[in-house]
Amino acid sequence: MRSYTGLSQPEIVVGLDLGTTKVSAVVGEVDSDGITILGVGNVPCRGLRKGVVSNIEWTVRAIREAIDAAQTMAGVEISTVYAGVAGSHIRSHMSDGVCAISGREVMSSDLDRVLEGARAIPVDADRMILHALPREYIVDTQDGIRDPIGMSGVRLQVRVNLVTAATSCVQNVIRCVERCNLHVADVVLEPLASSEAVLSEDEKEIGVAVIDMGGGTTDLLVYADGGIAHTSVIPAGGNNVTSDVAAGLRTPMGEAERLKRNYGCALGRMISDDEEIEVPGVGGHSPRRVARRVLSDIIEPRVEEIFSEARRRIEDAGLLDQVASGAVLTGGSVLMEGMVECAEEILGMPVRLGFPVGMKGIVQLVQGPQYATGVGLVQYGALQLAQAAARGEYEEYYEEPSQPEPAEVRVRRHKGGFWGWLKDAF
Repeated sequence: MRSYTGLSQPEIVVGLDLGTTKVSAVVGEVDSDGITILGVGNVPCRGLRKGVVSNIEWTVRAIREAIDAAQTMAGVEISTVYAGVAGSHIRSHMSDGVCAISGREVMSSDLDRVLEGARAIPVDADRMILHALPREYIVDTQDGIRDPIGMSGVRLQVRVNLVTAATSCVQNVIRCVERCNLHVADVVLEPLASSEAVLSEDEKEIGVAVIDMGGGTTDLLVYADGGIAHTSVIPAGGNNVTSDVAAGLRTPMGEAERLKRNYGCALGRMISDDEEIEVPGVGGHSPRRVARRVLSDIIEPRVEEIFSEARRRIEDAGLLDQVASGAVLTGGSVLMEGMVECAEEILGMPVRLGFPVGMKGIVQLVQGPQYATGVGLVQYGALQLAQAAARGEYEEYYEEPSQPEPAEVRVRRHKGGFWGWLKDAF
């Protein structure tokens, strides 16, 4: 369990996972000994489509209900959250930054300058830079450096993975949260948070792919040589499987979701031929019994399509040979029987389910892969607070602006601790 030695007193950190099918709020108390889970709020949500807000009122209602449930369970008042963002509008690409080292020794100010240089690239007017994730630093001619602080040299260079998002999508997330009288401390890429909750340091070092399969999208994040080498979003997820089941079995969407959860299997050969399920009819038609293999035959092609696309994107990034430790599946949709076996066949690598780790308290509430993002957001926020406290900037960190600010300013306002978090995490 990671310690947060910069904190002199316990602090409450809340992660808000805005998913296509649900909104989850995870409340954690952070002190120098780690994170204690105090409460969880989890409610269905129909206000988002493929990770993007499509109905403000429905999303606000779901956020308010999730926060109320989490507050009641934890016995604390929530005023600030770390919000997750995902969706097919997310893009990433590599960028380089370079600067002269002042004083012949690398200091934190040099890191700030070189990272700002990497961010100083043309971006479309309707997009904003969400994260600049360092992959490696180069001091003079020495490359492969994770933390150059204290090293001697005259020239500092960094290679980063720039993650951009549609400004309007980020603004809508912030607007929904603020309409619930909450302050957004930061907006975080959801697969980045999920990876923090489910990965070990050894996996990051050896190379690993995180596949976060939600209801509307499947998020992909790849670590190589200890750093984040690739991020992307596949615009398909568990809802697509449910739609296929509803159409293939001619049953309502709600019943299709129930059948998928209770009897679905991503690999048909794992099912015996004599197993049967009862399928409710549509429009007054009577239920009928069909072989469970029929359900699997509908599910398997869609799951294979998603994993095949994930493999193609890893190959296109030139990282397939660098993912030595395999893939980790997380998200609510990976709980279906046969998902690990199907992924191993398609990806051609070892695969395991990712469960949140590194916590204490009532951890049984967040043990499933569906809570990886919420727990990761709490861990992200805890590291930011610890870094801000260590620099003596905690009051400034949580200070809210007196005047309204553009979305990008609000998102980047408290990024001071982000680079410390990256150095500590990677």
